[in-house]
Amino acid sequence: IADTSYTAYLSAYKCNVEREMAVVIGYTADSLYVASPECPMLNWASDALWAIAKQRYPGHVDVAVVNIGGMRSEWAAGDITFRHVFELMPFDNMLVVLTLQGSNLQQLCEIFASSGGQGIAGMRIKTFGDPVMQQEVAVTINGQPLDYSKTYTVATSDYLSQGNDGMIPLKNHIALWNSEEKIRDLYIEYINQVKTVEAKVDGRMEVFPRH
Repeated sequence: IADTSYTAYLSAYKCNVEREMAVVIGYTADSLYVASPECPMLNWASDALWAIAKQRYPGHVDVAVVNIGGMRSEWAAGDITFRHVFELMPFDNMLVVLTLQGSNLQQLCEIFASSGGQGIAGMRIKTFGDPVMQQEVAVTINGQPLDYSKTYTVATSDYLSQGNDGMIPLKNHIALWNSEEKIRDLYIEYINQVKTVEAKVDGRMEVFPRH
């Protein structure tokens, strides 16, 4: 049996939440859809995470990584509200920056190539060879080939840093810096900064489709 008095009590809070969720924070002229191996939403999410990580992290941030499984909605052209961001990322994942050996980053990119792509910023991945047999995975960072002997800083989520969603090489990080800020909140902050949300497919994830 419905408790009408309790429902009435909650209605005021619901109205306030609905009003806050409808506040416009930005605008996009084009739709941001989700698809693999590369798409506007993945590119925007990784670019935005990279940009905001560079504002927060005290050192240099080489690249950013997000997972396609974490993109829980698409945005049509038009206004972007708080609700859009909450629907895109309903999780409480935190921004972290990992220090990772180049060899581990190469392994991560090979996993991306074999699984059909993920979201990346600051680097490009291209596969060569037979899509069914052994593939060569070429990775460039800032226009230079990835160096196995170097270390790189990777902005990502605390969830992925634990090796989840198949990203096992991220568990091998040398160091971890935790912003202790939710990525969802940082996306909202970033949209408030730039106002116009722009993203396109630019060839950063040129891999064979997943079989």
